[in-house]
Amino acid sequence: MEKRRYEEVAYALDFLPRGKAGFGREFIADSVVQMIGEAFFTLLEATVRSDVTININEKLYIGKETRDKVNHILGRIAYEKLTSTAKSELPVVVEMIVKQYADKYVQFFNSAQAVTPRMHSFELLPGIGKKYMWHIVNQRERKPFQSFQDIQERTEIPDPMKAVVKRVIEELTNDQKYRLFTRQT
Repeated sequence: MEKRRYEEVAYALDFLPRGKAGFGREFIADSVVQMIGEAFFTLLEATVRSDVTININEKLYIGKETRDKVNHILGRIAYEKLTSTAKSELPVVVEMIVKQYADKYVQFFNSAQAVTPRMHSFELLPGIGKKYMWHIVNQRERKPFQSFQDIQERTEIPDPMKAVVKRVIEELTNDQKYRLFTRQT
């Protein structure tokens, strides 16, 4: 049985110092933070310690050990339940995470496979069709990609990093049959 993996670090999308309305008549009186996980792009909600203020885009430890700012993880949250501030910050934070872990996403371009006999993983990225897909496959067979800039120069894809960011946002905002970078909520 595979060990369950959890987010260790998340980035704040919105901070609600006065709490928020829950389901039905329920009200969460504690300060609440809406955030996105760094490893799996999991949308989460948590209560915050009483003496703490959290800034938007702030990196927060949410692992199993002692947390300095986050009190209790309330659970996963659907995109529709995010505040308007959290929704507007989401693309900024996703891009920040993809830039920070560029090697991981460049490795995706070096190792991605077909998802069906008729469709390759690359075709799930916005702006990449059969032509670009074959161009990527042929270039990576010659030499593995080293960076997003290398991918862009050798394949002529306008902005491969933006394509990854857009795909992550699509996976978080819409129900997708195939997921490349996120987990099912």
